Amino acid sequence: MQTAPSTAQSSPTESQIQQVVAQALNHFSGQKGSLLPILHAIQHALGYIPDTAVPVVAQGLQLSRAEVHGVVRFYAHFRSTPPAGVVLEVCRAESCQAMGGERLADHARQKLGCDFHGTSANGDVSLEPVYCLGLCAQSPAVMIDGQPYARMTPARLDQLLDAKGVQS
Repeated sequence: MQTAPSTAQSSPTESQIQQVVAQALNHFSGQKGSLLPILHAIQHALGYIPDTAVPVVAQGLQLSRAEVHGVVRFYAHFRSTPPAGVVLEVCRAESCQAMGGERLADHARQKLGCDFHGTSANGDVSLEPVYCLGLCAQSPAVMIDGQPYARMTPARLDQLLDAKGVQS
């Protein structure tokens, strides 16, 4: 499947959104249980699932808009708004919690001035929870723009965000 321009750089046009949705529907056509893979494909291509994609997906799968919208809202992984230029995911799993993950999460929220599923006041960073990055033996862990980092401390997180050009 082709992808639209990254939402961190520019918002997709309605035409691009419709093209991505049509490609996802076509790619998974005839497969049972295709709603989640379709939504993942849309989010992968656009960075989020635009509200205008919901009725098209619903029609293509012969579902109600409410059913599709409910799935988008239920799963924390799906976004209905474009992410910021940097996406910070903080692991919330038990191992990370036991190794200082809550202190790290508090630091991230304070530094960015937002809670999980939010965007920093300056619009630079989207803060998301993630429930296991598979780095349990090296907890706590975060992921920044898809790159995992283990044995994270608040000071090291600040350094990584500073290297990304994030201003507090």
